[in-house]
Amino acid sequence: MLRAHTVEDVRRAEQAAMAHLPDGALMQRAAAGLAVAVADLLGGAYGRRVVLLVGPGDNGGDALWAGARLAGRGASVRALLLADRVHEAGLDALRRAGGRATRDLDDLPARPDVVVDGIVGIGGRPGLRDDAARAVERLAGVPVVAVDVPSGLDVDTGRVDGPHVTADLTVTFGTHKVAHLVDPSSLTCGALHLVDLGLDLGPAAVEALQPGDVRALLPRPGPDAQKYTRGVVGVRAGSATYPGAALLAVGGANAGLVGMVRYVGPPETADRVRAHHPEVVGDGRVQAWVVGPGGGDDAEAMLRAARADDVPVVVDADALRHVDGPMPGCVLTPHAGELAAMTGAERSDVEASPLAHVRDAARRWDCVVLLKGHHTLVADPTGRVRATTTGVPWLATAGAGDVLSGLVGALLAAGLSPFDAASVGSWVHGAAATEAAAGGPLTASRVAVQIPQVVRETLSGLG
Repeated sequence: MLRAHTVEDVRRAEQAAMAHLPDGALMQRAAAGLAVAVADLLGGAYGRRVVLLVGPGDNGGDALWAGARLAGRGASVRALLLADRVHEAGLDALRRAGGRATRDLDDLPARPDVVVDGIVGIGGRPGLRDDAARAVERLAGVPVVAVDVPSGLDVDTGRVDGPHVTADLTVTFGTHKVAHLVDPSSLTCGALHLVDLGLDLGPAAVEALQPGDVRALLPRPGPDAQKYTRGVVGVRAGSATYPGAALLAVGGANAGLVGMVRYVGPPETADRVRAHHPEVVGDGRVQAWVVGPGGGDDAEAMLRAARADDVPVVVDADALRHVDGPMPGCVLTPHAGELAAMTGAERSDVEASPLAHVRDAARRWDCVVLLKGHHTLVADPTGRVRATTTGVPWLATAGAGDVLSGLVGALLAAGLSPFDAASVGSWVHGAAATEAAAGGPLTASRVAVQIPQVVRETLSGLG
């Protein structure tokens, strides 16, 4: 499990560690890991031109000490000092190693090989001061390695307000931070590299499933399994206007993770579902329902009928408009626009702070809420959150959400908790999209077809 912690968590753990370590030990560990990561990115240090953007805090100290190590390996290192006072020991080490420091932006090389962002650290506020913003703008187009987090973010919320750094690589220390996993800040981090500092950290604020976690959670039939014990999922979706939504939701549900899929919908749509999925049957007892994709004007009746069965319900698309109270045991799957409509917020506010909004929604409706996005977030009413880091931009395509709702419903029917079903379903959905896209365009139906292969690979340890 990849775990991300808050600023307070990290500071508490660092203070505890420093009580038992020599002064500066944590910074030296961080700087050593940072220097190695920068050298790896460059393919070596000798002869490379490195610019350090140095602010007043410990991140500036990390950058200076790393710069000293790189200079000692033959790199040409120039530090731009962006504060009246910087880490003195780190600055002295840089100079003794042959590096140079300046406060004049014009003294920097016109085109360095890499920029190391040590402007502000995890305690920084969103946005950058004017001098830092000018330096970042002047060096645009040069690969950037961020120290701990790209400067200018709100580390605990993921908000990005005002000028900020966009990194190609973020080297973080001790643990991942919330901003690495949640949008929109995750979009500024580039690749992530964790340097272990041996910190003793408590429960994570945000988690991200890894292949081994998914493998442990995926349902698999026992030797005495039969179709009913493996779970039965029902799908109420589609309409004369949107018959394809029913096909896609059923496609996601019918990936082999349950013993049976039932479909209930308009007769003409049911005929098309059976033509594409002859193993799908009609109405009857289920362990979970999927409701809403393409439901149109019938979505309210679909939701009412599904809830009458007193089983978990995945509520998606048109059915989300009819959620009017607590939904314990269920999973809501809105995108930002749908969640904004449900809560009365502006879509731009949801997109700017999805972590806060998904947590509020989970508490408000007393259920799991899956907020779709670049890094989909899954929250439960206790405030627990998982971020999905699989997927590709090509997944932003019509019908992909219908496939996801069907898949989550199947996992619910197979016995996973709503929180696990939503987070595992989102991970598998993203992984299937990545494989199906193979670096290019894809459609939602191809994602559904790829799900069984991803499940096989994950169960075998190849995923």
